[in-house]
Amino acid sequence: MTRRTPQPRDRGIPDATVARLPLYLRALNGLAERGTATVSSEDLAVAAGVNSAKLRKDLSHLGSYGTRGVGYDVQYLIYQISRELGLTQDWAIAIVGVGNLGRALANYGGFVSRGFRVAALVDADPAVVGERIAGLVVEHIDDLENVIKRRGVSIVVIATPAQAAQEVADRVIDAGVTSILNFAPVVLSVPEGVEVRKVDLAIELQILAFHEQRKAERAEAGATAPRGVAAEVTPPGEAVARAAQGEAAINAAAPYGEVGGTGPDGDAGAGALTVAPPGRNDVNGRGAGRRAAGRARTSGPANGPGNGPARGRNGGRGGGTATT
Repeated sequence: MTRRTPQPRDRGIPDATVARLPLYLRALNGLAERGTATVSSEDLAVAAGVNSAKLRKDLSHLGSYGTRGVGYDVQYLIYQISRELGLTQDWAIAIVGVGNLGRALANYGGFVSRGFRVAALVDADPAVVGERIAGLVVEHIDDLENVIKRRGVSIVVIATPAQAAQEVADRVIDAGVTSILNFAPVVLSVPEGVEVRKVDLAIELQILAFHEQRKAERAEAGATAPRGVAAEVTPPGEAVARAAQGEAAINAAAPYGEVGGTGPDGDAGAGALTVAPPGRNDVNGRGAGRRAAGRARTSGPANGPGNGPARGRNGGRGGGTATT
């Protein structure tokens, strides 16, 4: 059988859109099996697991815009996507490596309905060569190039151990294959123009394990956290006055020169801070010297200009700044 080379379509479809087309096709096939004739973009998007705006944009690349108030014709959209993906023709594939995974792929019945036909099985193990699997006789790896040409193989599935995958890739590329589906846990080096799709089940499981671990950590943190609202942590060296029912509390020790700080005798006012009620802007600091210089931060509004007098305990007066 001669391999068919489809004529190039100058549509400029983005790779991300191409990756989603099989999702739309699977959803549409499910709708067709249930006898659905038309489908809205919203319903098709839900079935495919994407948002409707993205779906409409993707389908517009195919020249399909649907009918307002009606939606998309299911059968025609299946044809459009199948044509764009090259599924209106037969693609012969060869599976190289007939271990447990290779056998499972060979026996999978879903390929034919999607336009793919398993045409050859190839392995290096003499105990496997000659065995009949899914109606095909396993052929020896030494005859790989001839098998590809004789069976008209377009796509090769590599299901070998990692150490053999690169050599297999090199040989099938030399035989004219430009599309490879790689299940081996290794990154293949291929020339430009050769498409490789990698499937690594272990990596997918590791990603799922990551999310499971994060969910477990969040659940544990929620179970051990104290009841109520966590206290706010104030950076060291900053004095914060919180207004609550006309009173203020200092949450952290203030450095020298600020309200509530302790400095040399006769300088900064040390001690309690009284926050003036709304409408006033006076700050009374009971200090130990002639001036009480500092900033009082409150959470209540103040109508004053922001610079109110501060009185020390010994009668000294100083200019204090009230920041509200």
